[in-house]
Amino acid sequence: MIASMTGYGDAQASEDGVHYALEIRSLNNRYFKASIKLPEMLQFLESEVDRLLRSQLGRGSVNYSLRMRSESPNTAYEINRAALAAYVDQLQAARPAGDASVTIDLATLTAIPGVCQPPQFDESVRTRYWQTVEKLTHRAMEALLQMRRQEGLALRDDLLGTLAALRELLGQIAARAPVVVEEYHRRLQHRVSMLLAESKIELERDSLMREVAIYAERCDINEEVSRLTAHFDQFAELCDSREYAGRKLDFLAQELLREVNTIGSKSQDAAIARSVVEMKGLIDRLKEQVQNVE
Repeated sequence: MIASMTGYGDAQASEDGVHYALEIRSLNNRYFKASIKLPEMLQFLESEVDRLLRSQLGRGSVNYSLRMRSESPNTAYEINRAALAAYVDQLQAARPAGDASVTIDLATLTAIPGVCQPPQFDESVRTRYWQTVEKLTHRAMEALLQMRRQEGLALRDDLLGTLAALRELLGQIAARAPVVVEEYHRRLQHRVSMLLAESKIELERDSLMREVAIYAERCDINEEVSRLTAHFDQFAELCDSREYAGRKLDFLAQELLREVNTIGSKSQDAAIARSVVEMKGLIDRLKEQVQNVE
């Protein structure tokens, strides 16, 4: 079953005095594109998170945001004493001589890059953090995928409804096509008879039939009708497939439009022209909707 690219999922957890809050949002995109925001101390997990997202999502623009609130001393940032001392020495050297009113605020100095650094974790701590983030990500992903599946079901119904309308219009065109040739035959015969009525010249039947045959070949749309029918069937199959069908559906929509344009250029019949205009409008709707399919 097709899925939408739009979805949202979140999850929360608390372990070892650390509270985690995760949000994952996904929007339409022709390709897979992930924006991953992790707390500074967990930046080492970015590649693992990206791999996990790619394993679950075919395409779309994904925003992954993890926040942490810790009550554990193990997550406290470490002060780089050497860097802090170097800044203090430089500031003291820059203080005007004999001006005792100038003070150095150590709390302000901690905001200078390189003074406060995230804690360094050994491999066992890294593994434990990853296990927590992985479980949290799976929970949020399941909520996001469920929303994408629900929207995909609505998309499928809409696409198949539009497809049914296209089939009906194509059926009308296919039924009308032979009548167009017959009407041309009658009109041509009537005009020729009118022109030759007073000249007492008879037109050979073979000449008339040859002209009708040329017209019939020029406006023959049997191949386009057959290809459109095959495209319709494949489109419907993709709507119920388990694969990532968005790109294929987009390509098929382009092919549908190309075949319908060919029918419009071949036929000079007003009724077929009206059906072609309606079909092009429906295909535009298909093209717009398949942009949401993963």
